[in-house]
Amino acid sequence: MKKHDKLSKLVLSALFLALAYVMPFLTGQIPEFGAMLCPLHIPVLLCGFICGWKWGLLIGFIAPLLRSSILGMPPMFPTAICMAFELAAYGAICGLMHKLLPSKKTYIYCSLLTSMIVGRIIWGVAMFICLGIKNTPFTFSAFIAGAFTNAILGIVLQILLVPVLVMALEKISSRR
Repeated sequence: MKKHDKLSKLVLSALFLALAYVMPFLTGQIPEFGAMLCPLHIPVLLCGFICGWKWGLLIGFIAPLLRSSILGMPPMFPTAICMAFELAAYGAICGLMHKLLPSKKTYIYCSLLTSMIVGRIIWGVAMFICLGIKNTPFTFSAFIAGAFTNAILGIVLQILLVPVLVMALEKISSRR
């Protein structure tokens, strides 16, 4: 990889981290739906697609921990810790699949959906472990509620927005 490409990915990753830090402030202005939009997820997914799996994994892991340590939101244990593993999986899986699969629109959706499903499963496992440490049960219904029911708006937004942004950003970068 050329030095220019490494620098570009570093700068873009920093931009995606900054977006992950700021976006919850914007969505938080929507009282009933702000958290349901999953504002940290979109920049991490974009980072994985645009910068690659390594950067997606790193930014995904750092973003919730950074927000929690600076702002106290989300709460560090168990929320931010479990989100760190979930978002790291998002960034890594979508980046890896996007690199390995053909560059076609349908494969962007395939990479996105796979990373969203695996990331949510990893979140569930992390919650099960973290809450087990506190001797608090984490039931299957709590998993379904946290991973899908309470996040349905964010899931829909990610499916609608992320592939369009990935295609637009790739089109722009191919013109350089």
